[in-house]
Amino acid sequence: MKKIPGIFLILTLFIPLSFAQVKPLETGADRLLSEFSGILKNQRIGIVTNAAGVLSNGKPLYEAMVAKGYKVKRIFSPEHGYQINKPAGQKVNESDTPGKDIPVTSLYGKNKIPTREMLSDIDIIVFDLQDVGARFYTYISTLYYTMQAAAKYNIKMIVLDRPNPINGLKVEGPVLKKEMESFVGIAPLPVQHGMTVGEIARYFDGENLLGKNLHPDLYVISMKSWNRNSYFDDYSRKWIPPSPNMRNLETALIYAGTCLIEGTNVSEGRGTFRPFLTIGAPFIDSNELIDKLKDSGINGIEISPIKFSPISIPGMANKPKYENESCNGISITIKDRSQLNAVSFGIKLVCALQELYPDKFKLTDYFDKLAGDPSIRKMIIKRTSPGTIISSWNTTLTKFKNIRRKYLLY
Repeated sequence: MKKIPGIFLILTLFIPLSFAQVKPLETGADRLLSEFSGILKNQRIGIVTNAAGVLSNGKPLYEAMVAKGYKVKRIFSPEHGYQINKPAGQKVNESDTPGKDIPVTSLYGKNKIPTREMLSDIDIIVFDLQDVGARFYTYISTLYYTMQAAAKYNIKMIVLDRPNPINGLKVEGPVLKKEMESFVGIAPLPVQHGMTVGEIARYFDGENLLGKNLHPDLYVISMKSWNRNSYFDDYSRKWIPPSPNMRNLETALIYAGTCLIEGTNVSEGRGTFRPFLTIGAPFIDSNELIDKLKDSGINGIEISPIKFSPISIPGMANKPKYENESCNGISITIKDRSQLNAVSFGIKLVCALQELYPDKFKLTDYFDKLAGDPSIRKMIIKRTSPGTIISSWNTTLTKFKNIRRKYLLY
């Protein structure tokens, strides 16, 4: 197929919203093999995926492709490795090999961008990773870099769409500023973007975010029977943790807010079996913090006091904050996800910690990368009200929403 820069071929079928929970969900991976497998014929294939990249029948995508006789030459794994058993931030130079004839190359080690050498025997790249709807979840960054490489080396790229598990309607938080770009914030997206990976791929390309004249020969294979107001558990699919600490949907629902705690000296719950739902530090008074949060107005969640000691957990947490130290804090339970504004809650939480413990609570430079806007940290330190901080991103968020509409598939 002749490459036309900036133009997409979108392989999609729109289904009435009312059918979404009647007909079984078909992901882009399902449709690739059932409807569009001709694209793969006589192609040497590289797949960006991990162990969560399975078909509706539970079979790994790469196994199904090999069984059908397609030439899978290499698998590229993101952060956490193919087997999803490496803690956050741990570099992976060599990843587990799914099959003896299919090497696995890490894109979270020496190289985060596929090199010419890695792609020397590849005609087409298939991208199939489950995102969780937050800008700082690094699979989006792996998508971005893979698209850059595909454009640079003239390799076709297929993005297989999967659900945004926390729904595709809610869009919240500051939009990333250019100077804050990093692997936990690769492009101008709000913290909770309300998009699928296929839509984000279209956004990267259509807004010329990949670099001057870099437009991959991009194919997005959309889902059937998914609608924007649904959650992952609205469908009969098993939750496979897409990363070691994303253990369930409840964690994904709060993650866009409480992940901000990673940019502080408070534990975000790594080293427990309820990460991002467990927040604490030795200097916190649980009841005092709960009272402060309730005064600020919280919706959709229940918070209760907790005492915990983070520990190293193989495959989940290596030397977490306050390892083996007693921490006081809060345990979060989602009660009404339709009322939950996770990013707003995260801001209220950080503001409460700053006000209650100004001499002990610390915000790090990493917080700026997570928030995507350095003015957020400055306002928190000045004890600006949470409501004012939350309102501060409304103008840029509205602009983003207007741009975003062009790239939505559902």
